Amino acid sequence: MNYRSDNAAGNLILVINPRHPFTKIGVFKNKNLVFLKSIKHDDADLAKFAKYEDQTEYRGDAIIKELKENDIDIEHIKLIISRGGLIKPVKSGIYAVNDKMITDLHNSLQGTDIVNIGGLVSDYIAKTIPEAKAIVADPVVVDEYEDVARITGLPEIKRRSIFHALNQKQAVRKYAKSIHRDCKELSLIVAHLGTGITVGAHKNGRVIDANMGYDGDGPFSPIRAGSIPTGDLIRLAFSGKYTEEELLKKVSAEGGLYAHFGTPNAIDIDKKVASGDKQAELIFGAMAYQVAKTIGSMYAVLSGKVDGIIITGAMAHSQWLVGKIVERIENMGKIVIYAGANDIETLAARAVEVLDGEMAVKEY
Repeated sequence: MNYRSDNAAGNLILVINPRHPFTKIGVFKNKNLVFLKSIKHDDADLAKFAKYEDQTEYRGDAIIKELKENDIDIEHIKLIISRGGLIKPVKSGIYAVNDKMITDLHNSLQGTDIVNIGGLVSDYIAKTIPEAKAIVADPVVVDEYEDVARITGLPEIKRRSIFHALNQKQAVRKYAKSIHRDCKELSLIVAHLGTGITVGAHKNGRVIDANMGYDGDGPFSPIRAGSIPTGDLIRLAFSGKYTEEELLKKVSAEGGLYAHFGTPNAIDIDKKVASGDKQAELIFGAMAYQVAKTIGSMYAVLSGKVDGIIITGAMAHSQWLVGKIVERIENMGKIVIYAGANDIETLAARAVEVLDGEMAVKEY
């Protein structure tokens, strides 16, 4: 589908990035940011909803209210873009939010997570604006794996591609541009250190392998448990202590730093380390150790032919954490640090490509 607009300079783009306690929004006039806001949500309000996807109207109404109170001309919004959720596997690109996607997001096709709200809220708001279209860019389920990467020791279980596709691919584009190369000429490893942690092997523009950071593969993170000894997890599942839903939540939303410290806030843990807290140093260091180990596995995936290693995401702001990772991988190749995620700017840039006719919108 072609969403090109002949009046792109006069159109508004609304970018939506829902996070656990807030929703960050940005309004752009072509490439220029005209409004940016993090809308905080009351914990008591969020607690009323059984799962993330049920928050759609609540967050959508809060966004509309914020836009109106700040005199944003809502009728001029042409594109509403967000991160894509846990839908069926797709190729990299930009997708229209259609009825099929809405159904899959509501039904939590591959799991329930805050990332699912983006497409739902975008669609909810788009339906209140006559000419607005809702789209998502590079959903977390972008699947470009080689077949060998899918195999496990149990035929009935396959490895799935769930990683920070939007952030990782943007980091690769940024790096390729900085060295005046095409993404399709490079072999890179990207480690995104966010609420979840994923490490991807990028070969000639495709992510041929990555850890499935959502519910049980790779390093533990602020809220994910990461890889856990399988037998111990099975015994825990049948211990009678947890329901299936409770245990899934434990490994995907209440593991990692949260399980160890009662908070997922990596900044707080970084401060504990700086103050001499030995337990914090051990756990935070173990996270760095596991990230480095996963980077090493992707080095093997790329047969040791690596043009660079990129470390990105919010936790890349921690010099201590990054330093602990780098000291284990520094002999593997050039290392580049892009601290932060910049989801709002990344999504806006993709929407501009759509309005300029440079990027077609795919049907889900």
